[in-house]
Amino acid sequence: MDPHIKRMFLDEHAAEGARRFGISPKDLTFIGGFQNFIYSYILGESQYILRFTPGTLRTSEGVAAEIEWIRYLAEKGVSVSAPVRSVNGKDVERIHGNTMDFYAAAFNYAPGKKIGYPECLGNPMLYEQCGRITGRLHELTKRYKPVSRRHTWETNEYLMRAKDYLPAQLGPIIHALDGLKAELASLPVTSDDFGLIHGDINVGNFSVDESGRITLFDFDECQYSWYAEDIAIQLYYLLYVFGEDSRSERKAQYELFIRHFELGYTEDGRQLPDGWKSQLDLFLKLREIIVVVGMHRSWDITQADDWTRGFLQESTVRITKGISLIDGFGEEGQGS
Repeated sequence: MDPHIKRMFLDEHAAEGARRFGISPKDLTFIGGFQNFIYSYILGESQYILRFTPGTLRTSEGVAAEIEWIRYLAEKGVSVSAPVRSVNGKDVERIHGNTMDFYAAAFNYAPGKKIGYPECLGNPMLYEQCGRITGRLHELTKRYKPVSRRHTWETNEYLMRAKDYLPAQLGPIIHALDGLKAELASLPVTSDDFGLIHGDINVGNFSVDESGRITLFDFDECQYSWYAEDIAIQLYYLLYVFGEDSRSERKAQYELFIRHFELGYTEDGRQLPDGWKSQLDLFLKLREIIVVVGMHRSWDITQADDWTRGFLQESTVRITKGISLIDGFGEEGQGS
């Protein structure tokens, strides 16, 4: 969490948001958040999430567009954490602050449990389910006609403010980002490969029930981009845990994920976007830069533990040398 934003969010903001959604402030339980303030609460027999989004990170239209899309997906039968309207019948409530406003939104609590590390590694059933829900999401995106509009990849907050968050000595990362953005801008943009994506599918943003069914939540990073980015993001979080001294494990994990993800994605005749495998390399590089920028924005790197320092060192080398996590994996990492 950006320290400045953290200081600006007060108990009175949470209390006002709670009242807008018909609950007592004392019933809120803070459960964290990387760039939003997330609470859980119980109303009747059901559990819910109440989220406060800083107005410096999102516009009111952007939050409205996110909620609109989640509701559309839920109505089409996709397993997502569906939005809940306030007592005033609003999807989003604006909570006014002294220096910044916050947008409050509520959601059904996702059933099941989260799958963390190392349980998520080497898990073919999970990867097939990831492919299935991602394919369904992309399929519906192609038919979606929104009222409100989300931002496109070029105006992603991490990319636009990378220079503000990274220290001067990491200027080579900014240079690498500029070159990468130019490469991405040259990719084809058609309805078959570009549309509204979730933007942050990873094991922290879905739950799994006893049948193995995934419920997807946290659409806060949804944006217009290439469908291949949605795939690469999932792959990134299953590969980065393997350091440079365990590339063979990383390669095996990559091949397992791709094989089973494809099975789920292409179920019921769905087609993967053209050239998606060859694009993974670019979007893995992009995700690595976003992760490094996010860590410098939200964490005190001087207090980082040994693993984090090692990760940042390896990531910086890969970024500045133009290397992705799947470089050197042969045809599987470069084919189409």
